[in-house]
Amino acid sequence: MAGAGVLPYNSIMVWIPLFLVASVVTAVACVRLCRAAIAAGGTGDGTAGAGELTLGEAAFLAGGPGRVTELALVSMHRARRLLLAHTGWATVLDGSGSGGDELERAVLGAIGPEGQAPVPRLRPAVAAAACVRRIEEGLVARGLAVPGPGRREVAAGLRAVRGAFLLALVLGAVAAGLVEEGGRARVLAAFALPLTASGLCLLLARVESYPHSRWASHAGQRLLAGLSAEDPLTALATRGPAVLEPELRAALGKPQGGAGAS
Repeated sequence: MAGAGVLPYNSIMVWIPLFLVASVVTAVACVRLCRAAIAAGGTGDGTAGAGELTLGEAAFLAGGPGRVTELALVSMHRARRLLLAHTGWATVLDGSGSGGDELERAVLGAIGPEGQAPVPRLRPAVAAAACVRRIEEGLVARGLAVPGPGRREVAAGLRAVRGAFLLALVLGAVAAGLVEEGGRARVLAAFALPLTASGLCLLLARVESYPHSRWASHAGQRLLAGLSAEDPLTALATRGPAVLEPELRAALGKPQGGAGAS
């Protein structure tokens, strides 16, 4: 008979392998995420990108191609070149193209000759435009934006850590159910180690990226932090549609019903 406070040998043989699996998977996932985050955040030294950002560049660093699209739509709406209705439709008011930049011409091209289109249909078309890709390429070349492979590796690392956290949770529950009641506290305490490690890793990744997105390198984040949000379009570029009035927030959302803009 096992002494007080000592787990039987068979019980140890049951939960120790599960604990080792959870620990190894967690360690590998956390190392992968940390390496990816360090590599992505340290892209370039940002010296070539010293200086001011355009609104389009700020929007890309803060929210990627989608934010650039939102900035273009709202900018055209405020200039009365486009009407954004609360129903989620965009209607061309001035389709001459005169005085507009390349991004505005991309918006007009995505809307098409009908002169009206739902905003959700415009988003992917404008985000994939050549002018938006050139914004990204320029920021990457200046060391201000994280290259596509770096973003994908960070995203994969986050998925791996989340998976490791869930795996440790499941294996801990299974292991606790396989041992005698007197040994469950020790088993749960052991599995708290990989759970804490993966949880802290996810928390640090969240803190590292706040308030800016996965698109900006550390140098890009420093430039974003120095921008004033007093101008409404700058606030939109850096903080997103949450700063807009309710009608425009609704216009940038999903269209309500099949009717066009009124």
